[in-house]
Amino acid sequence: MPKVKHPEYQYLDLMKDIMKNGEWKVSHSTGVKLKSVFGRICRYDLSKGLPVLTTKKVFTRGIIHELIWFLSGSNNIKYLVDNDVHIWDEWAFKKYEWAIKEGKATEVLTYEEFMARAKSDAKFIEQWGELGPVYGVQWRKWPAHDDETGEMKEVDQLGWAIEKIKKYPQKKHYIVSAWNAGCIYEMSGSHSASMVIAPCHTMFHINITGKKLSLLLYQRSADLFLGVPFNIASYALLTMLIAQVTGYEPGEFVHVLGDVHIYENHLNQCKEQLKRVPKDFPTIKINPNVKNIDDFKFSDFELVGYDPHPAIKGDITVVGGF
Repeated sequence: MPKVKHPEYQYLDLMKDIMKNGEWKVSHSTGVKLKSVFGRICRYDLSKGLPVLTTKKVFTRGIIHELIWFLSGSNNIKYLVDNDVHIWDEWAFKKYEWAIKEGKATEVLTYEEFMARAKSDAKFIEQWGELGPVYGVQWRKWPAHDDETGEMKEVDQLGWAIEKIKKYPQKKHYIVSAWNAGCIYEMSGSHSASMVIAPCHTMFHINITGKKLSLLLYQRSADLFLGVPFNIASYALLTMLIAQVTGYEPGEFVHVLGDVHIYENHLNQCKEQLKRVPKDFPTIKINPNVKNIDDFKFSDFELVGYDPHPAIKGDITVVGGF
């Protein structure tokens, strides 16, 4: 009987595909070159474990904290900084730089000075740690207009989907979108009302088939080396959480990628990663007593059997300038 190919090879084969067939492009806001392909799909059976890459060590603690932060609906990095997770720090500083240019912030700080203040001064981070209406805000507090009162209201897309799934599992419209044109600078024209970056992972679709809940993510822009490993594990875990609170078994995480690319300063790291052989995916224990999506905390998760190859470092490209 032929041996089943390890699901991580979907990611590694995509890496090979880009390196062989990708077209060179240039990031408009940084000038950094990247190799890109368009329109790819990967599928992960969550009964086989949590798809965390094993050919390099992935920052799993950061993934869990970031997902809890998304679920909270927050737009401020304070929770992440308080938990020593710094994956959004540079975006907060980018927003601060905008404020300086617009005269809304008068104190000119370096990135290092900004982060030192953010870690030590609660009032400072509460004011300047905000990123605009990013993912969690759109998922849980989508800004909408109430025609009856004439006032603004908030729509909890994820909360709505969870409650409707419990009653009508066969419906096909359980979609949660982070792509809100009114909150994207190039369309809104307002830095103060916009997200610091147009959402890369733009929308997800929840589906019930039999006893299993699956989730499909459409990701418009995918940094394969640095970002995509986070996205795979994060949305796979999100699928598991939604399944738990709605009473279903986790099914598949389906990852649809639009423009998926490798930055030129990551090519050597990719070549190193491709030399490695995947190991078994870990499993994750989730506190079974948590039945409300808002109640998950970091201590409710235990990753079991994660034995990856060593980490491979790479510089993040802070794009998203308008």
